[in-house]
Order: sequence, then structure tokens, then C-alpha cells
Amino acid sequence: MDPNDDSPESIDQRIWLTVCAIPEGRLATYGDVAARTGLPGAARRVGAALRKLPSGSEVPWHRVVNASGRSSLPPGTRGADRQRARLAEEGVLLGAGGAAVLRRYRW
Repeated sequence: MDPNDDSPESIDQRIWLTVCAIPEGRLATYGDVAARTGLPGAARRVGAALRKLPSGSEVPWHRVVNASGRSSLPPGTRGADRQRARLAEEGVLLGAGGAAVLRRYRW
């Protein structure tokens, strides 16, 4: 992968690699991932890349939350429930309002 390649596919790959680096039991915000990928201010671009993940991907998308420490998926949806369950398996506790304490879990 060429780090100077700015094609959409290359950017997606760089974002996915950054997400893969988030340690188990830790979280990153979309903005954190964007900054670590060299795309400061491109939090929405991170969300777009994660939506493109192939089915069955091993990328730990569940470790990425919004700036409030919450899932960006609609509450009560299958995806939001899967994210919450996966985080719980890793020891990340979400409060009653569905938010994680970023100062505790942030990567």
C-alpha cells in the first residue's frame, strides 16, 4: 500500500489498518481514528470507510465511537446491540445512557 495514494480505496485501507491497531478493551472516536490516519478533521470519512467493511471482516469496528463515547448506530438496532455486546466482552462498560467513559477507555 502506497502511503501517498489518496484514492478512496487506499484511504479506506489506511483507516481500517488504524482501527485494527486499537487494542482490545480500548476505544477511539471517529476523530481519533481520522487524526491517527493522517486525516485530521475527517471523522465522517472514517464512518464512511467503516460502512464499507466487507461482511465477515475482522476489523474491530465496534471499538470506534462518537465523541460522546456512544455508538453512532441507532439504539436498539442489531448493529448497536452487537457493538455493545462486543465491547462488554472486552470489558468496556457502557453507562445507562449508552456512553463509555472515554477518559477510562480511550486509546
